Amino acid sequence: METVEMNSVSLKRPRSEDDVANADEIKRQKISEKSTTGNDSGQSVETVTEQPDKSLLEDTKNEIIPNEESEEQEDEELEDSDEDGDPESFADMMKHGLTESDVGITKFVSSHKGFSGILKERYSDFVVHEIGKDGRVSHLDDFSVPVDDEDPSEETFTVLSDEDKQRLEELQLLKNKETSVAIEVIEDTKEKRTVIHQAVKSLFPGLETKTEDRDGKKYIIAYHAAGKKALANPRKHSWPKSRGSYCHFVLYKENKDTMDAINVLSKFLRVKPNIFSYMGTKDKRAITVQEIAVLRITAQRLAHLNKCLMNFKLGNFSYKNHPLKLGELQGNHFTVVLRNITGTDDQIEQAMHSLREIGFINYYGMQRFGTTAVPTYQIGRAILQNNWNEVMDLILKPRPGAEKGYLVKCREEWAKTKDPAAALKKLPVKRCVEGQLLRGLLKYGMKNIISAFGIIPRNNRLMYIHSYQSYVWNNMVSKRIEEYGLRAVPGDLTLKGATAVHIEEDDVDNYTIHDVVMPLPGFDVIYPKHKIGEAYKEMLVADNLDINNMRHKIRDYSLSGAYRKIIIRPQNVSWEVVAYDDPRIPLFTTDLDKLEGKPLPVLPTDGKFRALKMEFSLPPSTYATMAIREVLKMDTSIKNQTQLNTTWLR
Repeated sequence: METVEMNSVSLKRPRSEDDVANADEIKRQKISEKSTTGNDSGQSVETVTEQPDKSLLEDTKNEIIPNEESEEQEDEELEDSDEDGDPESFADMMKHGLTESDVGITKFVSSHKGFSGILKERYSDFVVHEIGKDGRVSHLDDFSVPVDDEDPSEETFTVLSDEDKQRLEELQLLKNKETSVAIEVIEDTKEKRTVIHQAVKSLFPGLETKTEDRDGKKYIIAYHAAGKKALANPRKHSWPKSRGSYCHFVLYKENKDTMDAINVLSKFLRVKPNIFSYMGTKDKRAITVQEIAVLRITAQRLAHLNKCLMNFKLGNFSYKNHPLKLGELQGNHFTVVLRNITGTDDQIEQAMHSLREIGFINYYGMQRFGTTAVPTYQIGRAILQNNWNEVMDLILKPRPGAEKGYLVKCREEWAKTKDPAAALKKLPVKRCVEGQLLRGLLKYGMKNIISAFGIIPRNNRLMYIHSYQSYVWNNMVSKRIEEYGLRAVPGDLTLKGATAVHIEEDDVDNYTIHDVVMPLPGFDVIYPKHKIGEAYKEMLVADNLDINNMRHKIRDYSLSGAYRKIIIRPQNVSWEVVAYDDPRIPLFTTDLDKLEGKPLPVLPTDGKFRALKMEFSLPPSTYATMAIREVLKMDTSIKNQTQLNTTWLR
């Protein structure tokens, strides 16, 4: 099998005369679409089916707990309002972003000729269905609620006025000095009082109720059962013993990442986000379908949210006795549309057959390294070097490229004054890493950067050093394929169970490239016994790190390492080329379309444009965009895709 090197990162592949002849039509189509669909600019955002490091699992829930609600709401409004603006200016700013070659992604395994295509021109062109540990693919196909005599009546959700709900929420969250809230019972009957009692207790966990007579009128008095503790722990005594403690459901979401979705659900339900659990996080710029579990919230309450949520749907409810755990999934199934493709039918057939039979290099995708002029791996390297001034500088210093306006002002203030209080005043969004670090510096002082950095959630801190590991791995795998090609050689590593062993000379014929693994650097891994083993050492020496001493004096930052297959063969691969005229119409039906009875889109037999619709399944910790990269033979970075899209606009 031949290996092919990626020699350039051009905006688009050189076009044939036929391509050039169609350029004016493409330009008119793109301009028309832009004027109609607004900010649907088609920037490529990586999608990862990531299986977290086991050391991350214990703290993951804490990562999504929002700050004080008003601050969170202000953050969301600011983030949503600061749009990217004109596509050409955005592309100009993205010139400072990363390309694949910057992070070691340089090789291909197939020999077919590449072709152009646009990835995620619309977020609905990228659909992800989670595959559970039992191999079942998650689908939203049922809105019904399990029948349960213990559930409150539908009137529970409407009996309280908006004003009552606001006062009860403030009482529940201890936002004012009131110790109780009185709700007058209009049209007093025992049944009406019962419904109000049920409504308060089910919609506002942690509150108790009682009935009082005041001036000849009946009032329901709501009060805290046990102060703050009751808010943190949903009411145990109100949950039927015969029902599983966790309500599992399928979450269908559009253009929203998993963390944001859970924060929205928790806000509507008036509970803390850490009572939700899931097997994996899903990308924002996509339609995704995954299983979620929540502690002691009824299916009836969850189903009620379908009436008021935008871009979310909840269904397939069931009660179980266990939550979900990160990493407990077989992977994800992808349905991807690449629009505006230029490849011939033969090129596409060759590309897809190669993807199915050989696979693709299991590179860590571009999302792993950030999108700005300061890659996350550089911060990770500084942490491992114990160079905390460099860590602080890399996170806070001014940087060229695409950033929110308030971040630019914050960085400028920091560069000018080195005053965390002054820089923080320029930063209305406090949840970002920069805001968290500045608050840490304000609390612990400039001479205690380690503690200041520790204010950032643990998962986010570890993301930096995992990014450095990924950067090393990508570079070493490219060297390995360049040096030895697509065959197993003596000195390579393979796994026997969970243990890595070297492939010996007299045994090499029993292995293929699909058996070979490469290590992420750490204190608990071994390295290949050929040139690449030395290359690992040389790369770390150049970064002032010792490959034989990957333990850090701060335990969290000690790297044990891991092993990763260098080639992945997707499963359940299928594809078809479809023609279309209008880039705004979807090219397939989603779960929600099917539930709502929407018909399949009617496509022309000979449209102006062609799209490649492909489906495949990937295991955890592999990147779908790296599979797509192998098909197109193109750079999938945001920098390149943005410039490609902008080029079509000219």
